Amino acid sequence: MLFNSIEFAVFLPLVFLIYWLLDNKDVKYQNIFLVVASYVFYGWWDWRFLFLIAFSSFVDYYVALLMSKTESNAKRKVFLLMSLIINLGFLGFFKYYNFFAESFANAFTLFGSHFDPYRLRVVLPVGISFYTFQTLSYSIDVYKKKLTPTNDIFSFFAFVSFFPQLVAGPIERATHLLPQFYKQRKFDYNKANDGMRQILWGLFKKIVIADSMAYYANTIFNNYADHSGSVLVVGAICFSFQIYGDFSAYSDIAIGTAKLFGFELMRNFAYPYFSRDIAEFWRRWHISLSTWFRDYLYIPLGGSRGTMLKKVRNTFIIFIVSGFWHGANWTFIAWGMLNALYFLPLLLSKRNRQNTDIAAENSFLPNFKESFQILTTFIMTVIAWIFFRAETVKDALLYLEGIFDRSLFTYPDVMPHRKLLVVAVFVFIEWIQRKKTHALDIQKEIPYRFIRWIIYCLLIFSIMWMGGIKQKFIYFQF
Repeated sequence: MLFNSIEFAVFLPLVFLIYWLLDNKDVKYQNIFLVVASYVFYGWWDWRFLFLIAFSSFVDYYVALLMSKTESNAKRKVFLLMSLIINLGFLGFFKYYNFFAESFANAFTLFGSHFDPYRLRVVLPVGISFYTFQTLSYSIDVYKKKLTPTNDIFSFFAFVSFFPQLVAGPIERATHLLPQFYKQRKFDYNKANDGMRQILWGLFKKIVIADSMAYYANTIFNNYADHSGSVLVVGAICFSFQIYGDFSAYSDIAIGTAKLFGFELMRNFAYPYFSRDIAEFWRRWHISLSTWFRDYLYIPLGGSRGTMLKKVRNTFIIFIVSGFWHGANWTFIAWGMLNALYFLPLLLSKRNRQNTDIAAENSFLPNFKESFQILTTFIMTVIAWIFFRAETVKDALLYLEGIFDRSLFTYPDVMPHRKLLVVAVFVFIEWIQRKKTHALDIQKEIPYRFIRWIIYCLLIFSIMWMGGIKQKFIYFQF
């Protein structure tokens, strides 16, 4: 079920109403209802995948209980290994089997042999990478004794399948989200009001920004050989705003929807295109995934401890694995390696933690140095996105080759000026709201209710005007 669909527009109010009618009952009934609603939401795509998420939930629920009943480290490792093998086994089977089979066959071809591997014709379960990492974090935290395993199976199943963030995150930790299912929840008007504003901003980003940019990005990338260098630059920038508007929109809608039900999800985006270096960008982009890899892979590998060689090794591992998490294609691995190369000078010069504040924190506009840093970081990010978007690494390299041509200095007449104006307004709004968790947190800045409602109505009108084509969210494929 898509957030930007008629089905969800009916589903959400209905679930909201029934959920709060259960307000005076035991919290268990609310949790059971959330499990049912979440399974309906997820099963809307393909009901067969419900067995997969249910089985994964059962495994991690009982593995954690088994770990809690023994003090033997050897037994605890065996139980953790069971969770890792089953969860990562499902992920590998559905997502990576064909990739490894084809790569293996290509390796044979290099040595003059022919090998035709058996390829699976399976549909990738929606959001499998997200809920797999969510359940794994629970098992790992229980193993490390950072978390006491729950005996409440309904709370755990609700935690794994919670529909606002089930399909594309944020990837929640059990230490943060699971305890919220134990508590009695009362309707909070202010929280729900803020949630509705965040949902509205998310829908605006998805429909008005991401989907409109998707048209130009797809047109240009699919026919890159026919376009001038300047048009290819426009295509890369369009994709940069498409993927940001699309993915951060999902997080905004997810976080806002969770607030309607009394839950707080972690922030997943913090205006990443205003970053002054790549390290800051990765502290602001897909925060739930970046911190997951930091805590469950980077730090166990040694993190920033040890020799500089080990730090470099760990950095490359984390970025390459992050790229591979996104999809079974060498383009994602190339994207991860390129970001690691971007990060390397900062690591070697020990400047990877230099920009931990907000750009132009004490002024309206950035100074020349910050402006240059933001622009440079954005250009580097756009170049990396070319590998992310291209069908093959060869296509990405040819796309870059097409950019650095004399035609780069021609005028790219491919987009109506009103589209550019909308994107410019969007960037301006996010800039002035960069200290807020979302751009429609305007209660203090605009104390007059009628002005706020004018803004809301303008956003709703633009969403309805641009909402002719219903596009899936990009990260559904991951």
